[in-house]
Amino acid sequence: MSAALRSPAATTKGRRRPLGLGQATITGGFWAPRQTRNGLDAIPSGQDQLEKAGNLQNLRLAAGIGEGEAIGPIFADSDVYKWLEAAAWEYGRNPDEDLLKRIRDLTAVVAAAQREDGYLDSVVQLRYGDEGRYQQLVWSHEHYCAGHLIQAAVAQVRCTGDTALLDVATKLADHLVATFGDDKTVDVDGHPVIEMALVELYRETGTAAYLELAKWFVEARGHGIIENHGHSPTYFSDRVPVREATTVEGHSVRAVYLAAGATDVALETGDAELLEALKRQFDHMWSTKTYITGGLGARWEGEAFGDEYELPTDRAYAETCAAIGGIQWAWRMLLATGESTYADAIERMLYNGFLAGVSLAGTEYFYVNPLQLRGAAHPDNGRSPAHGRRGWFDCACCPPNIMRTLSSLDGYLATATDDAIQLHQYATGVIGDLRVETAYPWDGAVRITAPEPTTVELRIPAWAEGATVNGEPAQPGSYARVTATEIDLQLPLQSRMVGADPRIDAVRGCVALERGPLVYAVEQADNSANVDDLHLLPEAPTAETSDLLDGVTVLKAHGRVGVGHQPGWSFRPGVEDAIGDAVDVVAVPYYAWANREIGAMRVWLPRV
Repeated sequence: MSAALRSPAATTKGRRRPLGLGQATITGGFWAPRQTRNGLDAIPSGQDQLEKAGNLQNLRLAAGIGEGEAIGPIFADSDVYKWLEAAAWEYGRNPDEDLLKRIRDLTAVVAAAQREDGYLDSVVQLRYGDEGRYQQLVWSHEHYCAGHLIQAAVAQVRCTGDTALLDVATKLADHLVATFGDDKTVDVDGHPVIEMALVELYRETGTAAYLELAKWFVEARGHGIIENHGHSPTYFSDRVPVREATTVEGHSVRAVYLAAGATDVALETGDAELLEALKRQFDHMWSTKTYITGGLGARWEGEAFGDEYELPTDRAYAETCAAIGGIQWAWRMLLATGESTYADAIERMLYNGFLAGVSLAGTEYFYVNPLQLRGAAHPDNGRSPAHGRRGWFDCACCPPNIMRTLSSLDGYLATATDDAIQLHQYATGVIGDLRVETAYPWDGAVRITAPEPTTVELRIPAWAEGATVNGEPAQPGSYARVTATEIDLQLPLQSRMVGADPRIDAVRGCVALERGPLVYAVEQADNSANVDDLHLLPEAPTAETSDLLDGVTVLKAHGRVGVGHQPGWSFRPGVEDAIGDAVDVVAVPYYAWANREIGAMRVWLPRV
């Protein structure tokens, strides 16, 4: 298996070719310990959690092993397949015989659970039998589960060489091809992901029918299928045809998974019109429906995108899976266009919206990622951050999704063209013949060496004013091209105070703190003053190294404390914030919050 193909999106049709695991390898710095914890702790414990929750038993029962009833949600199989994908990428990154045995043993159970005609969904099989297939596809997640199985199978064959799960996946895909389409069953799953999966299976096998079915599923959206079942089409990204849509809407994870799959279809078919539509949708999402952290999804209701500029802080949903889906979509857009804006988006989502979803230990998680938690908040929902980080969830989509993202992260670092290598994300490691050394994101120096002169295109983040490459100025928001054996990239990491578009009503009059790619949060654990009452003064924050939270750079700012609660009616003429004593304010990276006691937290603070 070529190292170039050991990638989550192994396309050869875009402006950029991905460099897969083995061609791009993280060896140290910021991300290496997180990948190590993911491999040594999270992935093994994830299998234990799937055992306790009953997901694995469902598949055994469907395989005829033991007796009992299906346990858990109807989409329980999907979490098993995400775990299998994570384990496969981890094996590709760091081969381990015990992990390989776990993969093979679980794959054998999955294969035994598959029906002769290729159908596979353990919960549907156990609860409803053959007659229950695809009867409630809008909610049953049967294609969603199939999609994650296919993605796991592709990862497995690319990283281990084993074809056992690929055989299951192709048999299932052949069943779908025989079942769905214009002259067959005209229906779509309520939760996209099958589109991405079928395209990747086409890339792996060359079977054109898989690409054609993926295209059919994309084009079938927005023509009343789900509405005809009596459901609201907006929630399911089914109100407007994909190529006519101007923005994303509805359930945030569903929406970005669909967009990523549509981008795959556009890439492989050369559909420029579809790609332009997706560019419009991404641009609109990024400018009007994305949090400063890269978080996606403004509403708890429906786990959904809101309207333009509807970005509440305390009620932000910003599901971890949505950030992961956003990364997957942005990566495909980057491969298709080569434009640095998508690499910038990946960086913001990776370091903030995604990474906040997992603890420093790597084994506790957030499902929801708000930008504010009030000091008086109490747990009122199993996904509320007021609970603190949790080891698992009844709906456990996020933990194995995090696992597969971390184990495949090497594949998102770099791409190639015929005449150059492009570095999109900066991490200590080896990229082809290049060696990269950096303490990024704590330090903006990136040193690259090659055995002979090599042409490299370096992403200069849009925030990196004053960046230089070998001493020469570099333009933010672009790629700097240089041919050399030694390259010295300097990305100035100025601490900065940023405001928001005034149409974002929730944070009008507030500011947030950033440094490099990191968004910062003011957490009660670091501040003696009540975080709920803090106001920031306009002076620029300063950065200091610390030993907090595995060793982070903290930002220190100056502020004043409001007078706190005052008795009486809150709404009357002339009421303004009453400002009290001056205080020092300490902020830590947003991704690291809630790794200590749970208390008040704010990303956006009123300015004095």
